[in-house]
Amino acid sequence: MSEVIIALDFPDRNTTQSFLDLFRNQAAKPYVKIGMELFFAEGPKIVRDVASQGFRIFLDLKAHDIPNTVRGAMAQLTRLPVDLVNVHASGGLAMMAAAAEGIRQGCGGGKRPLVIAVTILTSIDTNQMNAELGMQGAAEDAAARLAVLAKKAGLDGVVCAPTEAARVHAECGADFLTVTPGVRFADADAGDQKRVVTPQAAREMGSDYIVVGRPITRAQDPVQAFKKYTEALRMNNEK
Repeated sequence: MSEVIIALDFPDRNTTQSFLDLFRNQAAKPYVKIGMELFFAEGPKIVRDVASQGFRIFLDLKAHDIPNTVRGAMAQLTRLPVDLVNVHASGGLAMMAAAAEGIRQGCGGGKRPLVIAVTILTSIDTNQMNAELGMQGAAEDAAARLAVLAKKAGLDGVVCAPTEAARVHAECGADFLTVTPGVRFADADAGDQKRVVTPQAAREMGSDYIVVGRPITRAQDPVQAFKKYTEALRMNNEK
């Protein structure tokens, strides 16, 4: 079943906590994403604080460096109560394998966070990828190629556009996770996302998790907005 991850793209602890308090009386806490803005502002403590309130956490720091550095960074991240972490697939096979190794080393054989790789950012379209990054072909082909590399490296899945999820599953298997930003209802502002679909379409395309930020966090009623996205996925799952 697909699930919504709320992106906590806030500048500080107080704004984040005010948002989380809206879900205080909800029976089930949503899955949330802590990205670079919030983590760099507040440090590791914000991860511990959010986790202590019952929220599962996707720590979205997109590690991208030489293999040894990424291995050490991933080992350190296992000291935090996170469920999902990521790296950039463009770091290559050795770097991604080092990330998986660092997670295993840090956990010492115990329960570990899942590790996924970012393929092509959803703010980049095929034209930009070709002209600016020098990568030829379609964005979907590049995402699938990087996903295959991530699986070979021992990772658990990828971040990709919803339109690429079916292709990723076809080439990497049904159990290989697809985490997809760029999901909006048709009447929502796409923001800086280029490859965007509705939540219903994302589920039909094979997204395991959809990441939604501003359409929920900036909604007049964020709890109802979250429920609207969740219900859209549930209705689609039950077809």
